[in-house]
Amino acid sequence: MIGEIEEIEEMSEELQSIYLSNMDEAPARRLVREAFKDIQLAIDHCLFQFPADGVKMEEVYDVNSRGLKVFSKSWLPEKSSLKAIVCFCHGYADTCTFYFEGVARKLASSGFGVFALDYPGFGLSDGLHGYIPSFENLVDDVIEHFSKIKEQVEYQHLPRFLLGESMGGAVALKIHFRQPNGWDGAALIAPLCKFAEDMIPHWLVKQILIGVAKVLPKTKLVPQKEEMKENIYRDLKKKKMAPYNVLLYKDKPRLGTALELLKATQELEQRLEEVSLPLLIMHGEADVITDPSASKALYEKAKVKDKKLCLYKDAFHTLLEGEPDEIIFHVLDDIMSWLNDHSNTKNKV
Repeated sequence: MIGEIEEIEEMSEELQSIYLSNMDEAPARRLVREAFKDIQLAIDHCLFQFPADGVKMEEVYDVNSRGLKVFSKSWLPEKSSLKAIVCFCHGYADTCTFYFEGVARKLASSGFGVFALDYPGFGLSDGLHGYIPSFENLVDDVIEHFSKIKEQVEYQHLPRFLLGESMGGAVALKIHFRQPNGWDGAALIAPLCKFAEDMIPHWLVKQILIGVAKVLPKTKLVPQKEEMKENIYRDLKKKKMAPYNVLLYKDKPRLGTALELLKATQELEQRLEEVSLPLLIMHGEADVITDPSASKALYEKAKVKDKKLCLYKDAFHTLLEGEPDEIIFHVLDDIMSWLNDHSNTKNKV
C-alpha cells in the first residue's frame, strides 16, 4: 500500500512532531510506534472491534543471518488447540503492526496460530525505510523467519498456510517457488503479480528511471499519479483514518525498490503455470494498483485444481482496510472459510 503524509486531527504538538519526524532509519520508526501504538488501536475501524481476550501475543526482535534486526509478532489462541499456522506477508510500504493486528486477532481467536514480520526496510525492522536493494534477499529473509517457526516441534504436525497482501502476494508466490512442497496453501489478497498499466511510467521515462536507478538506487523519484492515490481507500471514513498507520512509508518510491518490484512482477507473470499449491485469490474489480486481470491469469494458469478466485465488485486495492465494513467482513469470512476447509482436509489425511 502507498500513502501520503496527512495530519491526524486533534493531535498534540508533541505527537505531531513525532509523526512528521524523519523515519528513514529503524530507531526513529520504533520511537514513533511507541508513541502511537495505544492511539492506533483505539480508532473506530472495524478491524479493531475484534477483542484481544483469549489471544496470546508476543513481539520479538531477532538478528537474522544477514545481521539485520528483524521485528516479528505472533498471535496464538490461549485455550483452544491449534488448527493450523498462518504466516503473513505484508504489502509494500506497510507493517504487520497496524491493520493486520485486527486480522490476526480474528484468526487467532478462531484457532489459528498467526505469525508475521516486518521486512527489512519496513515497519520496525532494520534498514532504510522503503528500500528494497534485492527482492530475492527480502524473500530469503522471510523464508528464514518462517522456516524457524515451522521447525518448532509444536507446529511441525500442523497445516501451514501463507497469507499475502499486495506485494506480500508476490513474496508468498516466490516462497512457494523456492519451497514447492513446503506449504499447504496460500490466500492472496490483491496480489502483485502485475502492476496495473496506469502504474507504470511511459516507456521512455521508465528507461531513464532504470538507468538512474543503477547509479542512485535509494533516490525517491518514481512518479505517482493522483488517481492511483485515490484508489487506495474506497470508504471515505477509513481514508481519514489512514494517517494513523504511522509506520507506513509515505514518500515517493525509491528507484531501486521500483526496479526490484518491476523485475519481480515480470518474473511472476512468466511463472504462473508453475504455481501448484491450493489457492484462494481475492481482488477488487476496481483496483488500479495491482492488476485484477493478473489474478484472473493466475487462477487460470496455476497447475492445481484446488483454486478459488473471489472478485469484489467496485472494490479498491485495500480489501481489508479501506472498504466499507460489509466488504471487509465478507473478505475476512472468505479467508476464514477457506482456511477452515483446508485445515480440516489436511488434518483428516
